[in-house]
Amino acid sequence: MKRNGSAEFLYQLFALIIAAILVHGVYVTVIRPQANALVQQQLEQQAEGGVYVQQRSLFVVLKDYEQEACFILLFWALAIMGYKAREILLERKSLQGSLLNLRDGTSILPEDARDLSRPLQALPESQQSLLLPRSLIKALQRFDSSKSVTDAANAVRETCATESDRLDSELAMVRYIAWAIPSIGFIGTVRGIGEALGQAHKAVEGDIAGVTVSLGVAFNSTFIALVISIVVMFFSHQLQLMQERLVLDTENYCDRNLLRFLTVRD
Repeated sequence: MKRNGSAEFLYQLFALIIAAILVHGVYVTVIRPQANALVQQQLEQQAEGGVYVQQRSLFVVLKDYEQEACFILLFWALAIMGYKAREILLERKSLQGSLLNLRDGTSILPEDARDLSRPLQALPESQQSLLLPRSLIKALQRFDSSKSVTDAANAVRETCATESDRLDSELAMVRYIAWAIPSIGFIGTVRGIGEALGQAHKAVEGDIAGVTVSLGVAFNSTFIALVISIVVMFFSHQLQLMQERLVLDTENYCDRNLLRFLTVRD
């Protein structure tokens, strides 16, 4: 399917903005207030002395800026992959129909190719841009000009190979996000360890509260980033599998419904 580059860019841009607004809104109204209240309560219990058991809370684990950035990238990646998955599903609908309506035993000669391609060329532009009609048109045009079944088959393979390369290249942004999420987590690790080292003198004096909070930032950010990265990579591989199956199924469709009917007179 031919893409409207500007429309897809605007979709990705607005998806990023909406993801940032929604995630930041949840953090400001729910996660950080709850986390700050829990941290303050724990600090007060530490200050009172006595037996103290620190309780783990999801709000505390999620509260830092690195985790917020990771969630924004997660929802942005899901929006991009959802857009591309929708396009793949539209492509697959064309495989469920019969564009040529050829019966078994039919023989297609080179002089018949032009007549067969006319209904395909008369399709609406939105349908002509799909992979299957493009592959069929290319095969018929090549068969008409070269009078060779092999050349027609090569035309199908070339069209599908080009589409496969294009689909793979369009996953570049998703791959970048999958790389960026763990990197942001490691930034949180460095920040947390740096803050902990900056409060080492307090720990020597017996006040370890600041050090433990900073180390929590370090480990929590890495933990959340790695979990989110696993989710992004899972859906990314599922999308790539859908794309590869589309290309292979298109080649098989062309072979079953067109190429096996092509005949050249001796």
